[in-house]
Amino acid sequence: MDTSWLEDFLTLAECANFSRAAEQRHMTQPAFSRRIRALEEWVGTALFSRDTHQIALTPAGDCFRPAADEMLRRLRFAREEALETAGDTALTLRFAATHALSLTFFPAWLRTLESAGIAGPISLVADHMQACEALMLRGGAHFLLCHHHPRAATPLEDKGFVSHPLGMDRLVPVSAPDDGGNPLHRLPGTPEAPLPFLTYSPASGMGRILTAAHLADATFGHLRPVFTSHAASVLKTLALSGRGIAWAPLCLAADDLAAGRLVRAGDARWDVEFEIRLIRPRARQSRSAEAFWTHLQAQSDGVGAPSSPA
Repeated sequence: MDTSWLEDFLTLAECANFSRAAEQRHMTQPAFSRRIRALEEWVGTALFSRDTHQIALTPAGDCFRPAADEMLRRLRFAREEALETAGDTALTLRFAATHALSLTFFPAWLRTLESAGIAGPISLVADHMQACEALMLRGGAHFLLCHHHPRAATPLEDKGFVSHPLGMDRLVPVSAPDDGGNPLHRLPGTPEAPLPFLTYSPASGMGRILTAAHLADATFGHLRPVFTSHAASVLKTLALSGRGIAWAPLCLAADDLAAGRLVRAGDARWDVEFEIRLIRPRARQSRSAEAFWTHLQAQSDGVGAPSSPA
Protein backbone atom coordinates (compact mmCIF):
# COMPACT_ATOMS: atom_id res chain seq x y z
CA MET A 1 0.00 0.00 0.00
CA ASP A 2 1.15 3.54 -0.81
CA THR A 3 0.86 5.54 2.42
CA SER A 4 -0.11 8.65 0.42
CA TRP A 5 -3.39 6.85 -0.25
CA LEU A 6 -4.20 7.47 3.41
CA GLU A 7 -3.86 11.22 2.81
CA ASP A 8 -6.18 10.85 -0.19
CA PHE A 9 -8.70 8.92 1.89
CA LEU A 10 -8.74 11.46 4.73
CA THR A 11 -8.99 14.42 2.34
CA LEU A 12 -12.00 12.88 0.60
CA ALA A 13 -13.59 12.01 3.95
CA GLU A 14 -13.26 15.67 4.94
CA CYS A 15 -14.36 17.23 1.62
CA ALA A 16 -17.07 14.67 0.70
CA ASN A 17 -16.48 15.71 -2.90
CA PHE A 18 -14.09 14.10 -5.41
CA SER A 19 -13.28 17.24 -7.40
CA ARG A 20 -12.52 19.38 -4.31
CA ALA A 21 -10.47 16.59 -2.74
CA ALA A 22 -8.49 16.06 -5.95
CA GLU A 23 -7.79 19.80 -6.12
CA GLN A 24 -6.50 19.81 -2.53
CA ARG A 25 -4.27 16.82 -3.36
CA HIS A 26 -2.98 18.62 -6.50
CA MET A 27 -4.00 15.98 -9.03
CA THR A 28 -6.68 15.36 -11.62
CA GLN A 29 -9.97 13.85 -10.50
CA PRO A 30 -9.52 10.63 -12.56
CA ALA A 31 -6.08 10.06 -11.02
CA PHE A 32 -7.42 10.77 -7.55
CA SER A 33 -10.36 8.38 -8.07
CA ARG A 34 -7.98 5.62 -9.16
CA ARG A 35 -5.97 6.05 -5.96
CA ILE A 36 -9.11 5.81 -3.82
CA ARG A 37 -10.11 2.66 -5.71
CA ALA A 38 -6.64 1.23 -5.14
CA LEU A 39 -6.92 1.83 -1.40
CA GLU A 40 -10.35 0.20 -1.31
CA GLU A 41 -8.96 -2.82 -3.17
CA TRP A 42 -6.14 -3.06 -0.63
CA VAL A 43 -8.59 -2.84 2.30
CA GLY A 44 -10.92 -5.29 0.59
CA THR A 45 -14.16 -3.31 0.78
CA ALA A 46 -15.74 -0.02 -0.26
CA LEU A 47 -14.84 2.90 2.02
CA PHE A 48 -17.11 5.48 0.37
CA SER A 49 -20.74 5.34 -0.71
CA ARG A 50 -21.17 6.73 -4.20
CA ASP A 51 -24.93 6.18 -4.46
CA THR A 52 -25.80 9.88 -4.07
CA HIS A 53 -24.35 13.22 -5.15
CA GLN A 54 -22.94 13.61 -1.62
CA ILE A 55 -19.99 11.29 -1.07
CA ALA A 56 -20.17 9.64 2.35
CA LEU A 57 -18.14 7.12 4.29
CA THR A 58 -19.50 3.59 4.48
CA PRO A 59 -19.57 1.90 7.92
CA ALA A 60 -16.26 0.29 6.93
CA GLY A 61 -14.90 3.74 6.04
CA ASP A 62 -15.99 5.12 9.41
CA CYS A 63 -14.15 2.24 11.08
CA PHE A 64 -11.03 2.78 8.95
CA ARG A 65 -10.79 6.58 9.41
CA PRO A 66 -9.35 6.73 12.98
CA ALA A 67 -6.83 4.03 12.06
CA ALA A 68 -5.72 6.06 9.03
CA ASP A 69 -5.29 9.16 11.21
CA GLU A 70 -3.25 7.20 13.75
CA MET A 71 -1.05 5.54 11.12
CA LEU A 72 -0.12 8.88 9.57
CA ARG A 73 0.63 10.41 12.98
CA ARG A 74 2.84 7.47 13.93
CA LEU A 75 4.70 7.55 10.61
CA ARG A 76 5.44 11.27 10.92
CA PHE A 77 6.55 10.84 14.52
CA ALA A 78 8.85 7.92 13.59
CA ARG A 79 10.41 9.99 10.80
CA GLU A 80 11.06 12.93 13.13
CA GLU A 81 12.54 10.64 15.78
CA ALA A 82 14.85 9.10 13.19
CA LEU A 83 16.02 12.52 11.98
CA GLU A 84 16.67 13.73 15.52
CA THR A 85 18.52 10.53 16.39
CA ALA A 86 20.67 11.07 13.31
CA GLY A 87 21.69 14.47 14.69
CA ASP A 88 19.27 16.89 13.00
CA THR A 89 18.26 18.72 16.19
CA ALA A 90 16.85 21.80 14.44
CA LEU A 91 13.68 20.16 13.19
CA THR A 92 10.92 22.57 12.25
CA LEU A 93 8.04 23.06 14.69
CA ARG A 94 4.82 22.77 12.71
CA PHE A 95 1.89 24.97 13.75
CA ALA A 96 -1.64 25.16 12.45
CA ALA A 97 -3.66 28.28 13.25
CA THR A 98 -7.03 29.72 12.38
CA HIS A 99 -6.89 32.64 9.94
CA ALA A 100 -7.68 35.36 12.47
CA LEU A 101 -5.08 34.20 15.01
CA SER A 102 -2.42 33.79 12.32
CA LEU A 103 -2.89 37.49 11.49
CA THR A 104 -3.32 38.93 14.98
CA PHE A 105 -2.06 36.79 17.84
CA PHE A 106 0.63 34.57 16.32
CA PRO A 107 3.20 37.16 15.15
CA ALA A 108 3.42 38.95 18.53
CA TRP A 109 3.32 35.65 20.44
CA LEU A 110 6.16 34.33 18.29
CA ARG A 111 8.27 37.40 19.10
CA THR A 112 7.65 36.74 22.81
CA LEU A 113 8.79 33.13 22.42
CA GLU A 114 11.87 34.11 20.45
CA SER A 115 12.86 36.71 23.03
CA ALA A 116 12.64 33.97 25.67
CA GLY A 117 14.80 31.70 23.53
CA ILE A 118 12.23 28.90 23.21
CA ALA A 119 11.37 28.99 19.51
CA GLY A 120 13.34 27.36 16.70
CA PRO A 121 12.54 26.95 12.99
CA ILE A 122 8.76 27.26 12.57
CA SER A 123 6.24 26.40 9.85
CA LEU A 124 2.71 27.82 9.99
CA VAL A 125 -0.39 26.66 8.11
CA ALA A 126 -3.38 29.02 8.40
CA ASP A 127 -6.86 27.70 7.62
CA HIS A 128 -10.37 27.49 9.02
CA MET A 129 -10.93 25.49 12.21
CA GLN A 130 -12.34 22.39 10.55
CA ALA A 131 -9.33 22.07 8.23
CA CYS A 132 -6.92 22.69 11.12
CA GLU A 133 -8.58 19.92 13.15
CA ALA A 134 -8.24 17.52 10.22
CA LEU A 135 -4.57 18.46 9.86
CA MET A 136 -3.95 17.75 13.54
CA LEU A 137 -5.75 14.41 13.41
CA ARG A 138 -3.49 13.17 10.65
CA GLY A 139 -0.32 14.44 12.32
CA GLY A 140 0.30 17.30 9.91
CA ALA A 141 1.17 19.76 12.70
CA HIS A 142 2.59 19.57 16.21
CA PHE A 143 0.38 22.33 17.62
CA LEU A 144 -2.91 24.06 16.84
CA LEU A 145 -3.51 27.69 17.83
CA CYS A 146 -7.24 28.31 18.07
CA HIS A 147 -10.13 29.86 19.98
CA HIS A 148 -11.96 27.90 22.66
CA HIS A 149 -15.29 28.26 24.43
CA PRO A 150 -16.67 25.72 26.94
CA ARG A 151 -19.98 25.51 25.07
CA ALA A 152 -18.31 24.85 21.71
CA ALA A 153 -15.66 22.25 22.45
CA THR A 154 -13.49 20.97 19.60
CA PRO A 155 -13.84 17.26 18.75
CA LEU A 156 -10.09 16.98 19.27
CA GLU A 157 -10.75 17.00 23.02
CA ASP A 158 -12.31 13.54 22.71
CA LYS A 159 -9.55 12.16 20.50
CA GLY A 160 -6.42 12.22 22.62
CA PHE A 161 -5.45 15.91 22.56
CA VAL A 162 -4.64 18.33 25.39
CA SER A 163 -4.46 22.12 25.47
CA HIS A 164 -2.72 25.05 27.16
CA PRO A 165 -4.29 28.52 27.62
CA LEU A 166 -2.45 31.46 26.10
CA GLY A 167 -4.79 34.41 26.52
CA MET A 168 -8.31 35.79 26.19
CA ASP A 169 -10.27 37.61 23.51
CA ARG A 170 -13.92 38.28 22.72
CA LEU A 171 -16.30 38.41 19.81
CA VAL A 172 -17.96 41.81 19.57
CA PRO A 173 -20.85 42.81 17.30
CA VAL A 174 -19.71 45.56 14.92
CA SER A 175 -21.33 47.73 12.28
CA ALA A 176 -20.33 50.61 10.06
CA PRO A 177 -21.40 53.96 11.55
CA ASP A 178 -24.06 56.19 10.11
CA ASP A 179 -23.46 59.91 9.47
CA GLY A 180 -23.97 60.62 13.17
CA GLY A 181 -21.47 58.01 14.33
CA ASN A 182 -24.16 55.62 15.53
CA PRO A 183 -24.32 52.00 14.34
CA LEU A 184 -25.89 51.65 10.93
CA HIS A 185 -27.23 48.30 12.14
CA ARG A 186 -28.10 48.17 15.85
CA LEU A 187 -29.01 45.10 17.89
CA PRO A 188 -31.44 43.52 18.47
CA GLY A 189 -33.39 44.53 15.36
CA THR A 190 -37.09 43.71 15.01
CA PRO A 191 -39.12 40.86 13.50
CA GLU A 192 -40.36 43.30 10.85
CA ALA A 193 -36.85 44.57 10.03
CA PRO A 194 -34.24 41.90 10.87
CA LEU A 195 -30.63 43.03 10.72
CA PRO A 196 -28.47 41.98 7.74
CA PHE A 197 -26.16 39.38 9.27
CA LEU A 198 -22.61 38.62 8.09
CA THR A 199 -22.27 35.11 9.44
CA TYR A 200 -19.64 32.40 9.82
CA SER A 201 -19.71 29.12 7.92
CA PRO A 202 -19.97 25.81 9.81
CA ALA A 203 -16.25 25.23 9.15
CA SER A 204 -15.36 28.25 11.29
CA GLY A 205 -14.39 27.82 14.93
CA MET A 206 -15.70 31.28 15.75
CA GLY A 207 -18.96 30.35 14.06
CA ARG A 208 -19.30 27.40 16.41
CA ILE A 209 -18.57 29.61 19.40
CA LEU A 210 -21.06 32.28 18.36
CA THR A 211 -23.76 29.71 17.69
CA ALA A 212 -23.19 27.93 20.99
CA ALA A 213 -23.06 31.13 23.03
CA HIS A 214 -25.79 33.19 21.35
CA LEU A 215 -27.41 31.99 18.16
CA ALA A 216 -28.81 28.79 19.68
CA ASP A 217 -30.89 31.04 21.94
CA ALA A 218 -34.29 31.56 20.31
CA THR A 219 -34.54 35.01 21.92
CA PHE A 220 -31.26 36.20 20.41
CA GLY A 221 -31.85 39.27 18.25
CA HIS A 222 -33.49 39.37 14.84
CA LEU A 223 -31.00 38.57 12.10
CA ARG A 224 -31.22 37.88 8.37
CA PRO A 225 -28.10 36.14 6.96
CA VAL A 226 -26.87 37.94 3.84
CA PHE A 227 -23.28 36.67 3.56
CA THR A 228 -21.36 33.65 4.86
CA SER A 229 -17.60 33.07 5.20
CA HIS A 230 -15.25 31.15 7.48
CA ALA A 231 -12.86 34.13 7.59
CA ALA A 232 -13.42 36.82 10.22
CA SER A 233 -11.31 39.26 8.21
CA VAL A 234 -13.71 38.95 5.26
CA LEU A 235 -16.77 39.54 7.47
CA LYS A 236 -15.08 42.54 9.08
CA THR A 237 -14.32 44.04 5.65
CA LEU A 238 -17.96 43.70 4.61
CA ALA A 239 -19.08 45.25 7.91
CA LEU A 240 -16.79 48.21 7.16
CA SER A 241 -18.61 48.72 3.87
CA GLY A 242 -21.98 48.82 5.64
CA ARG A 243 -23.22 45.47 4.36
CA GLY A 244 -24.41 44.26 7.77
CA ILE A 245 -23.54 43.32 11.32
CA ALA A 246 -20.70 40.91 12.13
CA TRP A 247 -19.25 39.44 15.30
CA ALA A 248 -15.52 40.05 14.97
CA PRO A 249 -12.74 39.10 17.39
CA LEU A 250 -11.71 42.23 19.27
CA CYS A 251 -8.05 41.74 18.39
CA LEU A 252 -9.03 42.02 14.71
CA ALA A 253 -11.50 44.89 15.05
CA ALA A 254 -9.77 47.02 17.73
CA ASP A 255 -8.00 49.44 15.36
CA ASP A 256 -11.16 50.06 13.30
CA LEU A 257 -13.20 50.61 16.46
CA ALA A 258 -10.63 53.06 17.82
CA ALA A 259 -10.58 54.98 14.53
CA GLY A 260 -14.38 55.07 14.28
CA ARG A 261 -14.47 53.10 11.05
CA LEU A 262 -16.51 50.52 12.96
CA VAL A 263 -18.76 50.97 15.99
CA ARG A 264 -20.27 48.51 18.40
CA ALA A 265 -23.68 47.31 17.23
CA GLY A 266 -24.68 46.46 20.80
CA ASP A 267 -23.45 46.78 24.37
CA ALA A 268 -21.25 44.28 26.25
CA ARG A 269 -24.07 41.82 26.89
CA TRP A 270 -23.82 40.83 23.21
CA ASP A 271 -20.10 40.04 23.53
CA VAL A 272 -18.77 36.47 23.69
CA GLU A 273 -15.58 35.96 25.67
CA PHE A 274 -13.35 33.03 24.75
CA GLU A 275 -9.87 31.65 25.32
CA ILE A 276 -6.93 31.44 22.95
CA ARG A 277 -5.45 27.96 23.34
CA LEU A 278 -2.63 25.83 22.01
CA ILE A 279 -3.64 22.21 21.36
CA ARG A 280 -1.32 19.23 20.95
CA PRO A 281 -1.67 15.42 20.83
CA ARG A 282 -1.51 13.74 24.22
CA ALA A 283 0.85 11.15 22.72
CA ARG A 284 4.56 11.95 22.75
CA GLN A 285 5.85 13.96 19.80
CA SER A 286 9.37 14.67 18.53
CA ARG A 287 12.00 15.79 21.03
CA SER A 288 11.99 19.34 19.66
CA ALA A 289 8.19 19.57 19.96
CA GLU A 290 8.27 18.15 23.49
CA ALA A 291 11.04 20.59 24.48
CA PHE A 292 8.98 23.50 23.16
CA TRP A 293 5.92 22.37 25.13
CA THR A 294 7.95 21.96 28.32
CA HIS A 295 9.47 25.44 27.97
CA LEU A 296 6.05 26.97 27.23
CA GLN A 297 4.48 25.43 30.33
CA ALA A 298 7.43 26.38 32.49
CA GLN A 299 7.21 29.99 31.29
CA SER A 300 3.48 30.12 32.06
CA ASP A 301 3.95 28.47 35.46
CA GLY A 302 6.52 31.08 36.35
CA VAL A 303 4.61 34.19 35.37
CA GLY A 304 1.02 33.04 34.90
CA ALA A 305 -0.71 32.39 31.61
CA PRO A 306 0.22 35.16 29.18
CA SER A 307 -2.52 37.44 27.98
CA SER A 308 -3.15 38.15 24.35
CA PRO A 309 -0.37 40.30 22.87
CA ALA A 310 -2.82 41.77 20.37
